[in-house]
Amino acid sequence: MGKKGERGMVVGARRAGLSISQSAQLLGFSCTTISRVYKEWCEKGKTSSMWQSCGRKCLVDARGQRRMGRLIQADRRATLTEITTRYNQGMQQSICKATTRTTLRRMGYNSRRPHRVPLISTTNRKKRLQFARTTHQNWTVEDWKNVAWSDESRFLLRHSDGRVRIWRKQNENMDPSCLVTTVQAGGGGVMVWGMFCWHTLGPLVPIGHRLNTTAYLSIVSDHVHPFMTTMYPSSDGYFQQDNAPCHKARIISNWWNGSFVPWMCIAQISINCKMLSYQYGPKFLKNAFSTLLNQCHVELRQF
Repeated sequence: MGKKGERGMVVGARRAGLSISQSAQLLGFSCTTISRVYKEWCEKGKTSSMWQSCGRKCLVDARGQRRMGRLIQADRRATLTEITTRYNQGMQQSICKATTRTTLRRMGYNSRRPHRVPLISTTNRKKRLQFARTTHQNWTVEDWKNVAWSDESRFLLRHSDGRVRIWRKQNENMDPSCLVTTVQAGGGGVMVWGMFCWHTLGPLVPIGHRLNTTAYLSIVSDHVHPFMTTMYPSSDGYFQQDNAPCHKARIISNWWNGSFVPWMCIAQISINCKMLSYQYGPKFLKNAFSTLLNQCHVELRQF
């Protein structure tokens, strides 16, 4: 029993005339506890436990925690040793790494892997803000329904390019459930270009080689123009693309100016590659890879 209120209730029940057994039954404590607490109050006037003041005092007080929080905010990637060294500079009482770790955990900080996000340059940040604030800030849902979204993305057959983490014990490093299989040349993959709008899915085009200006011009001329004229016969649709180098080449811009298809360019849009996998599903991607594989076989037979 360490809370002051609980001891006060015990003293109050005994002073109200209740017996030890009646107080214990009412408050939910043992008879020994009721007797001891009331005796301590009668002899010493004690209404709080001394256990709270026992133990070693915390070396990092509230002011020290604020100082350590500023160090974390200044450098998120600092190691535990660096944080301890910087904290001890100018302090009368130094602390060790274990104290730093305990203090950080008490403050709610934990060492974690950072989330991966696309790299956006300062120029592209300004272009994104300009795109949102100038013309499209007041667009409604009905306006965005007239936009056909497009992007290209690469899908791997075997595994992801990112690092995979597992839970295992020290002697389970060769357990089959703890292994990741690899093959030569990465196991192969497929790069596809796709587009979709609010109403339907557009074409999903496999890209056999690197997507350069010539290949992208062939895609937009063969697939974008028929899709836009079919879905938006009144010419009220917009075709979206990002500002990749092959998208903003002069030959591509000249084609857009002569195609009479309204288009917009969003700086480094990064969500569409995920949209492709969600919208088309694995069946479409499998068919695209089969088509690409057949094209590779045809090219190999020519040699």
